[in-house]
Amino acid sequence: MRLRRTRIGVLVAAVTVSVLAVLLVLAAWRDDYLISFDKGVTSGEVLSAGRLRSAVTYVTPDGVTHNPKTGVLYPTRLTAGERINVEYSKKDPELVRVAGRDARVAIIPALSVIVVCWVVALPLLWVLRRFGRRGDPASRLPTRRPAEAAA
Repeated sequence: MRLRRTRIGVLVAAVTVSVLAVLLVLAAWRDDYLISFDKGVTSGEVLSAGRLRSAVTYVTPDGVTHNPKTGVLYPTRLTAGERINVEYSKKDPELVRVAGRDARVAIIPALSVIVVCWVVALPLLWVLRRFGRRGDPASRLPTRRPAEAAA
């Protein structure tokens, strides 16, 4: 019973990670759509740069300076102090991305996460299944072939 629950847990975890990776890409496409629907373009300055989050500041044509709390979308390969072009939603200036980048840059990392997840989960499920069969007394009973049963 415990092995069965463990197998179900591994399967649920793998499916959950896969679904979350797909949702991440869909959310990126949604953000791109919102930016493209009412796009503004300007230059900005990278305040801090990280692999997952980079802070930027930029000024919109109405003279308002923006520093989005969530940072800029698609922040890879940025350095602090760098001047970059950004695209933002005029409707929501907190939604900003590095100009020229879109959700396509999220596809490969998401697929990588899904592949690694299943590369780990499938052998684990196989091992758990084999281990479960060894412990099952019914799996040790000799099986009869239909020809032997009739004789």
